[in-house]
Amino acid sequence: MSSPIPGARHLSADDLGIGVAAPAVALQGSSAPDASPLDPKNPQFLEIARLREQFGGVILTGPPGTSKSWLAKEAAVLLVDGDKCRTEFIQFHASYQFEDFMEGFRPKKDGSGFEPRKGVFLSLVKRAIEDPENRLHVLVIDELSRADVGRVFGEALTYVERSKRNIPFSLPSGDELTIPSNLYIIATMNPLDRGVDDVDAAFERRFAKIEMLPDADVLRERLNVNGVPDDLAGRLLAWFGKTNGRAKKTPAASVGHAYFWSVVDEDSLRDVWNYQLRYLIERAFKYDEPTLKEVVGGWFKIFEGTVVGADSDDEPDETQ
Repeated sequence: MSSPIPGARHLSADDLGIGVAAPAVALQGSSAPDASPLDPKNPQFLEIARLREQFGGVILTGPPGTSKSWLAKEAAVLLVDGDKCRTEFIQFHASYQFEDFMEGFRPKKDGSGFEPRKGVFLSLVKRAIEDPENRLHVLVIDELSRADVGRVFGEALTYVERSKRNIPFSLPSGDELTIPSNLYIIATMNPLDRGVDDVDAAFERRFAKIEMLPDADVLRERLNVNGVPDDLAGRLLAWFGKTNGRAKKTPAASVGHAYFWSVVDEDSLRDVWNYQLRYLIERAFKYDEPTLKEVVGGWFKIFEGTVVGADSDDEPDETQ
């Protein structure tokens, strides 16, 4: 490697805000950088806050693009009054284990061996127990159904139930633990994930479940905020409603309102189709060619200036 040029300034990835060294945004409730914070009077937040008194946690369940992750994270922010020390956000995946969640041995930074280390859940439990004011602490678990929940929670799965809080049990390390009443869990999951049956069996009598579906009113409001012309918005909403109506028979066809969050005009709407939505639709109806043809044809009618209505056998113009 060549020597630095004399007098030149060295810029790190942190300085440039790029690469793996770029700092993460804490408690980011949406992938959209301009997402608005959650209104404390939002009915969905009020429902989550109310259920906290009766259950030890709540699961937000619904297809992709229905604002589950945003609501979970933003609700957590409100519940802890913005105190980052009283909340944690994690995302489950197929490789997520008990050692990540509860406790386990991890390599030392100097490479000299292994040391016991608390997982994210155990760390938050400890902070909640030690909170002298008994304030609320919130754990957000995104994609709950992507991991083996029984293996990840271990014996703690029994004690997250509201009626069993503050009952001591032993960890594999031999330490004794109780899960306090001031710890609340908000989780999200896609009901079409393969692990859903296991999650339902584990949590159906422990946590409350809130269904989140594609919402035409939310989409209409967003399109209005984005300045989308009324005629274009009307045609999109008609297609949105008709396609999601088919989801009662074909659940994989559900199209969440968040897919269209960045739409401001016809070009950005075409981008949504070309780079995201077409793949969802093709996958949902891959064994139903007539319906696929109809749904795709209806989409391209949005750009022809006609309201989606009667079925059509016209071939879509793939250049649009």
